[in-house]
Amino acid sequence: MATVSMRDMLKAGVHFGHQTRYWNPKMKPFIFGAAVTKFTSINLEKTVPMFTKLWLN
Repeated sequence: MATVSMRDMLKAGVHFGHQTRYWNPKMKPFIFGAAVTKFTSINLEKTVPMFTKLWLN
């Protein structure tokens, strides 16, 4: 079974989120920051384990 690493997700651009005005409040635990760029950044430290748990097991 294939595994997905944080480096793979960075290469794929998974950490790029939406503009801050379009974010879903349910995603708050997974959002890393958005103050300067007006775009959300997804926290891959939390995303990788959840992705593995949901899709690869």
